[in-house]
Amino acid sequence: MHEVAAQTIERVASTALPTTYGVFQMVVYSAGDGKEHVALSVGNLQDGQAVPVRLHSECLTGDVFGSRRCDCGEQLTWTLAYLQEVGRGALLYLRQEGRGIGLTNKIRAYALQEQGLDTVDANLALGLPADQRDYRVAAAMLRDMGITSVLLITNNPRKIQGLERYSVHVQERLPVLTPPNRDNQFYLETKRRRMGHLD
Repeated sequence: MHEVAAQTIERVASTALPTTYGVFQMVVYSAGDGKEHVALSVGNLQDGQAVPVRLHSECLTGDVFGSRRCDCGEQLTWTLAYLQEVGRGALLYLRQEGRGIGLTNKIRAYALQEQGLDTVDANLALGLPADQRDYRVAAAMLRDMGITSVLLITNNPRKIQGLERYSVHVQERLPVLTPPNRDNQFYLETKRRRMGHLD
């Protein structure tokens, strides 16, 4: 684990947010890039123990419209319910649509997938990386929240590397337990086969 230049962020708003799953504390952060990132937290996060944390990248199609092409919406709701069940933890909602390529390019990639490309090859065909996300903002948000050690809720080993690169200790990985459906089965298989995702 090594230190990389820290991201400058600023808390710009906060409130209690009652949800279907329970009440979260919501904090909005500005990273100086025109994007607003959000932390939803519950419970005591400064008790000296590693904190359950999910880094969730924005997915308009899955999170808002309920798209079945990915598992993002299910991962989001599963995590919110899980954090309330265990009584502590945080979900960071990061504005990195389409694994960092943006909404327009994501939809262009979807169109290529309809022609038979998988999610990786569709990005590459557009001249884009398979995954362009960076977790420097997430690490800065966690530091601002007083969190230095996490139980990372993810199936993606790159998120573990991404946080540890910015000096956040990942004590353990907790899997996200969402069942596949017929529309995202190939997508999930591709993530496992080509991007190293875990079960």
